[in-house]
Amino acid sequence: MDIIWKIADEKIREAIKAGAFNALPGFGKPMDIDDLSHIPEELRIGYLMLKNAGYVSEATDLKKELMTIEDLLRCCEEEKEKDRLTQKWNEKLLRLKAVMRNRITSNSLALREYQQRIDEKFR
Repeated sequence: MDIIWKIADEKIREAIKAGAFNALPGFGKPMDIDDLSHIPEELRIGYLMLKNAGYVSEATDLKKELMTIEDLLRCCEEEKEKDRLTQKWNEKLLRLKAVMRNRITSNSLALREYQQRIDEKFR
């Protein structure tokens, strides 16, 4: 495997020198790196794969942010900072409720029909 890595590294360096990557979107701009410190190391790759595939929603990110703010509120002793964090928590909670409401109303026809069948079985 070691030789394959060396060959790949050499090919990448040649492409950089030839300017093959200069036309890529975002070239020369700082990368937007996700903070994955809240995810256990053994689950990070799976999380990134799900996120890149569109399975990790805005709601998931909002829930994580709410938990972080709650942790900060528990530790906070300064009233001014507590008020600011409480306001931020309320804003995130309102956003989460809006996202969840939108998710419910934008379900596909197939999901709505499935939900109706489930409801009928329990009647």
